[in-house]
Amino acid sequence: MTSLNPEQQQLDPQGRHQHALLAELDEFYDAVPRKGARAEDFGPLTLFVREGEGWPFYARPTRGWTGAPATAEDVRRVLARQRELGLPESFEWVAEHTPGLRAAIEQAGLAVHEHPLLVLPEGQDDGPAPDPLPGGVRARVLAADDPVLASAVATPNLAFAEPGTALGTAGPAELARAVLQVVADGAVERVAARIGAGAAAVAAVVEDGSALCSGQYQRVGPVCEIVGVGTLPSARRRGLGLAVTSALVADARARGVRTVFLSAADEDVARIYRRAGFRNTATALIAEPKA
Repeated sequence: MTSLNPEQQQLDPQGRHQHALLAELDEFYDAVPRKGARAEDFGPLTLFVREGEGWPFYARPTRGWTGAPATAEDVRRVLARQRELGLPESFEWVAEHTPGLRAAIEQAGLAVHEHPLLVLPEGQDDGPAPDPLPGGVRARVLAADDPVLASAVATPNLAFAEPGTALGTAGPAELARAVLQVVADGAVERVAARIGAGAAAVAAVVEDGSALCSGQYQRVGPVCEIVGVGTLPSARRRGLGLAVTSALVADARARGVRTVFLSAADEDVARIYRRAGFRNTATALIAEPKA
C-alpha cells in the first residue's frame, strides 16, 4: 500500500485525485522528449536537446526536484544554452504543478501564454457523438503505410498557419504542395515509424483520397496526449475535428490507455473539446521571447 505524504493527507479525495492527475501529467511531459533527446541538467530546470531530425524540444521543470525553486537566473542559464545550441528559447510546463515558475520566467524577460488543459475523465468514452458527416465521410485511424498518411501529416500545418475556427483560404491546391514538403523533409517517415512502434496514432477524415482533417496522439504507458488536430481551412465548420478526436479516443481506449488529455489553443477551441466530454483540469503554459 502506498502511503500519502503530509501534503496529500491534507487533501480531500477529490483533491488527492487532482494531485495524482497533475503528477501523472508531469511524468508524461517529462517522458515524451526523453525518447528522442538528451536531457541537460540545470538544477530545478531540465533542457531537452533533440538528437536527430524532428521538431526541437523545450526546457521544463526538473521532475522530482526537491531543492530551491527555479529563479530568473536559472532561467537565464537555460536561455543562454538554448542560444548557444541554436534552439528555440522555449519552456513548457503545467501551471498548477509548478506554480512558482511563472514569476521566474517572466522576470527573465519571456512572455507566457496560457492554454486550457483538458482531460477526458477515466471510464468515460468520447462523450456525445459528433453530428454525422455528409456523404458518409468518417474519421479513421491510419496504418503506417496508408497512402493518406502524407496528407494527414500536412493538413495541420495549413490549419495552424491560419489559426482560429472560421473558414479559411487554404484548400486542396495548397494541401498538394504541403504534402510534397512533408515528404521531402522526412516528417511522414518519422510519423510512420512512431505509429509502427506503438508510440503514436494518426486519425483523419478522408475525402477524395486526402485528409480534410487529421490529428495524432502520443502515448507513454497508460497516458496519451491528443495533439495537432487541424482541419484544412477551406473545410472548417463541419465537425471534422470532433470526428478525428473521437476516433483517436476510441483507438487509445482500445489499446488500454487510461488517461487521455489535450491542451487547447484558446477558450474557443476548448469549448469544442468540452462537447466531446473533456473537462478543464489545469493550464498548460508555454514561454517564449516577447514579440
